[in-house]
Amino acid sequence: MKDVIIIGAGPIGLACGIEAQKKGLDYMIFDKGTLVNSLYRYPLNMTFFSTSDKLEIGEVPFISHNAKPTRAEALEYYRRVASHWKLHLNLYESIDTIEKVDGCFNIKTSKGEYTARSLVIATGFYDRPFMLEVPGEELPKVKHYYSEPHPYYGMDLVVVGAANSAVDVALETYRKGAKSVTMIIREKEIGSNVKYWARPDILNRIEEGSIKAYFEATLTAIEERFVHFSNPTGTHKLANDFVLAMTGYEPNFEMLEQVGVTFQRDAFKTPKYNPETMESDAANVFLAGVVCGGYKTNKWFIENSREHAAIIMNSIASKYC
Repeated sequence: MKDVIIIGAGPIGLACGIEAQKKGLDYMIFDKGTLVNSLYRYPLNMTFFSTSDKLEIGEVPFISHNAKPTRAEALEYYRRVASHWKLHLNLYESIDTIEKVDGCFNIKTSKGEYTARSLVIATGFYDRPFMLEVPGEELPKVKHYYSEPHPYYGMDLVVVGAANSAVDVALETYRKGAKSVTMIIREKEIGSNVKYWARPDILNRIEEGSIKAYFEATLTAIEERFVHFSNPTGTHKLANDFVLAMTGYEPNFEMLEQVGVTFQRDAFKTPKYNPETMESDAANVFLAGVVCGGYKTNKWFIENSREHAAIIMNSIASKYC
């Protein structure tokens, strides 16, 4: 019987493990992938918007060579944090079912069965891409994740989206030799929350015609050599080799529902929880990090949800210690 099981070994899940350890709680951290799996799946050359000090957890200094750290530096840092604290990690072990019996949680995973008094759900959202829901999306040419530009050298690309990921992908593939880059954008303009150094760049590339952009456009079908889309001027057919669907990601709502968490009646499907304890309306189920925002995935980041860890473990410790 564990005091607490933490689902998600991202930065916030690790922070929860650290705080549990400080409180003397018996805990385990599970992740279906590797350590900080979401960060691992970021593009190889990604630079964080935040400075390194805002990504720190567990009183371990994060020293970066630049003003804003890179993906590689972040992976190195969180490996060092996990080793320093000797965190109890069960990696590559997915959660299959969670059942509440007599006030405790019986958890079946891909590798075993466990029981805990409390749960912390810190699953983030990056593992679950928004699907385009159009015919042909299952074709191998359609990618929902992007790692590096090399595979797209000399290729005709369609990039779907207008937020940071789409802008980064369009700029990098254009500069690394893609034959053509065309953006299909549902909105009327490039997102206003795009990183301040990237937004003027993409606007200039679109204005000069280096990158083609169709605004208020919707992809309607994907074929081996073409995509079909519509915009205010009509329907169109565009030849291409790859579709990079940078359309965003969503939290694991099914897991929240499985343990009894309910949601506010808003446009973002925000889970109900007490901000003073981070306990949801399902007893002894605590929420940490991005998952607290529902579909509003740009509300919580590492820097403003690190504090969830201490709040949660103080609440759990007050029950068991």
